[in-house]
Amino acid sequence: MKIERITAANQAALQLPNEPFSRFGEFIVTRDDQGWHHHERLLTKPFTQTFPDEHYQLADIDAVGFALGAFDEATCIGLATFEYEFRWNHYLYLADLKVNQAYRGQGIGHQLLNAAIPLAEAHGNQGLCTIAQGSNLAANRFYLKYGFHIGGLNTADYHFTSARGETDINYYLEF
Repeated sequence: MKIERITAANQAALQLPNEPFSRFGEFIVTRDDQGWHHHERLLTKPFTQTFPDEHYQLADIDAVGFALGAFDEATCIGLATFEYEFRWNHYLYLADLKVNQAYRGQGIGHQLLNAAIPLAEAHGNQGLCTIAQGSNLAANRFYLKYGFHIGGLNTADYHFTSARGETDINYYLEF
C-alpha cells in the first residue's frame, strides 16, 4: 500500500465511491468550566448509511488544497481531501476522508493523515481541523484516537434539513 498525492496521472482516484458504514451509536459532547467532555450512547438498533458520491474534479480540489489517495497496487482504496484556505487560523481543513470497506481498520486513514502533515507544514499550516457528525460514533472515535481534540460543537447546521437534531463536532490537531 502506498500514499500518493492526486494529480492528473491518477485523478480517477477522486471518483472513489462512498461505501456503507455503520451507525451504531452517538457521540454526545458537553462543555463546562473544565472544558469539553463526551460520552457515548450505543444504539439498540444499529443501521448502515452511505453518503452520496461527491464527483470531485481535480481542478476544483487543487484550487483550494490537495487530495491524497491510498493505493493497493493501482487500485485506490482510500481518499482524503484537504482545503488550505478553509480556515484563516492556520489549520488545514480535512474535508473528506474515506476508506473502502474491505480495508477499514488497517490504519489507512491514519496513513493518509500522516502523509498530509508535511504538506500542510510546507504551506504554513500549524494543525489539522475537521468535523464529524455526532451520530457517527466510529468517526468520532477515529479522530480522538489519532490525537485530535474537541474544539467546538455546532447544533444549528441541520436545523432546516431532514437531519434536524444532528450535531457537528469540531476537531483540532496541532503539529
